[in-house]
Amino acid sequence: MSDEEEPKRRWTGKPAGGGGDRQMFTRVKNKKVKESSRNWLKRQLNDPYVAKARAEGYRARAAYKLIELDEQFHFMKRGARVIDLGAAPGGWLQVAVARGALKVVGVDLLPIEPLPGAILFQMDLLAPETPGVLMGALGGQPDIVLSDMAANTTGHQRTDQIRTGALAEAAAEFAIDHCAPGGTFVTKAFQGGLDSALLARLKQAFSTVKHAKPPASRAESAEIYVVAQGRKPPA
Repeated sequence: MSDEEEPKRRWTGKPAGGGGDRQMFTRVKNKKVKESSRNWLKRQLNDPYVAKARAEGYRARAAYKLIELDEQFHFMKRGARVIDLGAAPGGWLQVAVARGALKVVGVDLLPIEPLPGAILFQMDLLAPETPGVLMGALGGQPDIVLSDMAANTTGHQRTDQIRTGALAEAAAEFAIDHCAPGGTFVTKAFQGGLDSALLARLKQAFSTVKHAKPPASRAESAEIYVVAQGRKPPA
């Protein structure tokens, strides 16, 4: 689940444009609401991506992050097999299905509402049995591994970034182990990117590894995305 979707964060972890949308600024004045929650509500009420997601039927504004990343890097191919790690509430799954994926499998610690065209599991990515379950459901190696996971927040920014970085590392290990030759891995990271050793491993395993911040990622957010493309055949 994306860390931008609601004020109460959790372990996991999701339409272009919006710059010209005219929005009426809404203030949130309920003093009984905590300041952090009030700020989140104000941001949601005045966010053109939130409004567009509702209008176009996406479960989360984070869907547009994936759409914009795909418009930049062109990795969502028709007929692809896709695994989405930390998929709740399902925005990235919706994009994968809409863009013609042959098979889409999603996993999260949180329940995900059923989505036509996707196979969903409520499991812990870090549990030893999870990779085998996902691979069995997919019926082959994934062409695309996605991760928009974010950890539960502690209120301490550096700690939260480290914890989310650990999830990105787990997702990267999964992608390195299972991604099909020529495949793509996309993950959330934070300022400074992934651990240097892990980034080096990705560069060994994939032909290109690039950082990007799609327009749908809020300017004040420390998140960035790592896009690794062209999985090399294992030695």
